[in-house]
Amino acid sequence: MVASEVRALFAVASRPEVVSLAGGMPYVTALPLDMVGELVSDLVTRRGPVALQYGSGQGDPHLREQICEVMRMEGINAGANDVVVTVGSQQALDLITRIFIDPGDVVLAEGPSYVGALGTFSAYQAKVVHIAMDDQGIVPESLAQTIYALETAGAPIKFLYTIPTFQNPAGVTLNVARRQQVLDICQRAGVLIVEDNPYGLLGFDGEPMRALRADNPEGVVYLGSFSKTLAPGFRVGWALAPHAVRDKLVLAMESAVLSHSSFTQLAVGAYLATQPWQEQIKTFRELYRERRDAMLEALGALMPPEVTWTRPGGGFFVWATLPEGLDSKAILPRAVAERVAFVPGTGFFSDGSGARQMRLSYCYPEPDRIREGVRRLAGVIEQEIQLRDTFGTGSTRGHIGVDTPGPDLA
Repeated sequence: MVASEVRALFAVASRPEVVSLAGGMPYVTALPLDMVGELVSDLVTRRGPVALQYGSGQGDPHLREQICEVMRMEGINAGANDVVVTVGSQQALDLITRIFIDPGDVVLAEGPSYVGALGTFSAYQAKVVHIAMDDQGIVPESLAQTIYALETAGAPIKFLYTIPTFQNPAGVTLNVARRQQVLDICQRAGVLIVEDNPYGLLGFDGEPMRALRADNPEGVVYLGSFSKTLAPGFRVGWALAPHAVRDKLVLAMESAVLSHSSFTQLAVGAYLATQPWQEQIKTFRELYRERRDAMLEALGALMPPEVTWTRPGGGFFVWATLPEGLDSKAILPRAVAERVAFVPGTGFFSDGSGARQMRLSYCYPEPDRIREGVRRLAGVIEQEIQLRDTFGTGSTRGHIGVDTPGPDLA
């Protein structure tokens, strides 16, 4: 595990004069904070001896039942006994990797993929093999060909890691037809699917997509989180797993932290029991839709014509591609100097790819700040294009591999 120069730059990017299009921080100010405060106070007053005590390694039983109600919105019918509560879904991902991976084992992952997942896989010495994506998500033919090639070479594939809905960082969603194809391919090959779904309820149009787990309970481990639909500060996530995997998750959980916070679990449970949480999710959806629209409009109006980007239907992120000859990591220091920040694309690949890509986050800044940030970034990119056209290339620098995960890169 190594720190990167990107993380050092984000310390500067956190200054108020810098428009950060980098971190995927939810806009928690949109919560009814007074009501949340009352819930927390009441929890200490009425249930303090329980809330402040050690808890179960699997998680609070009532909260696990409530989690099952949340997952029903995505077509999942599950029992509370198969849910393991974790310290955010990041810990669930770490525990799954700890259970399955020996050094040198293969993890399949979309290219690009979530930087926190890549950092976890790297820490356990897995070999990440990327599967091609397009605007409709994983390309099934690429998945099938990659599995065949690895099996022919005798490489042990432990699981496919995927964020099928409003993917981080690309913002794309695996379409309905491909979902079934991916399930079929992995089932035939005996490859477990780890479905990471923090953004599934934050779509801007229509009902939530049906989860992969809904159609293959025995072949999919589903990871969920309240970080995006409530608040990341509670650090409450979960894993829904087949029975045998669930038992190992509980053991790994107890080994890692003994028990997680009873206080935050009971606070989330009280919120779900007493507050109109589905209406709050609708509030978040409208807020993020407005910010997504502001970013797409600004990109269309201000970016040089050689720049392209995805058009997410939900979630937090736009994935932009720079013209040939430009390097996003090399551009970042100049962008920060111009008071705008983004995440370079190389952090989302394990193989050094992504030099021309960047992740732009619209979830946290106000719409006017998003437009100003895009304006500043467009100016930096125009200067880089002029440099390329004059000297044959823009700024370049080497890449050092997977960036260590952290809140700035979430």
